[in-house]
Amino acid sequence: MLKNNLHHPEMIVPRIILASRSPRRVDLLKQIGIECEVCPADINESVLVDELPQDYVLRVAREKALACASLLGSSQHAMPILAADTTVALLGSILGKPEDAHDARAMLRRLSGKSHQVHTAVALYVMGAIEVVISTTQVEMAMISDAQIAHYLATGEHVDKAGSYGIQGLAGAWISKIEGSYTGVMGLPVYETAALLRKYDIFKC
Repeated sequence: MLKNNLHHPEMIVPRIILASRSPRRVDLLKQIGIECEVCPADINESVLVDELPQDYVLRVAREKALACASLLGSSQHAMPILAADTTVALLGSILGKPEDAHDARAMLRRLSGKSHQVHTAVALYVMGAIEVVISTTQVEMAMISDAQIAHYLATGEHVDKAGSYGIQGLAGAWISKIEGSYTGVMGLPVYETAALLRKYDIFKC
């Protein structure tokens, strides 16, 4: 029997800098074979007067990428920087990360039995150029009781999550329907992110 002496070329694993400390975003990038160095960008994420939810996430994602770029040393300047921002919008109002359990309870009561939007913007900074895309998903949440909300808050899953819930956790049991990107609701729309990285020849698949 002839042996196949052909060697498969080693895959080159894309590496980027992620301007976020979100473990969910790290995991979603790994899902498509992208390794990242985490470089959180701490910026002022306050909403501007009369700012629309879509404009808000686009602006914040851009500012995160630029803030991260300003922190890097000369050896890292050639590495692409990816940043993202997610917000929940209900009837045009932005529901950001809860300040405390009381704030989270109020948000979940507002979302109960209603349809809302989850906007996630993704910014890519490459050698001084920056591009930002957005994913918007329509999400329907079932009616939830105060007892269910209390149980959820006791788990701590609401902490540091836009709208006070994460679809990938226990709150996924409340989501009756989505139209759009599931991973976008998680915090990083994989399709849009891959397309953006592919455009700059960072991602091959």
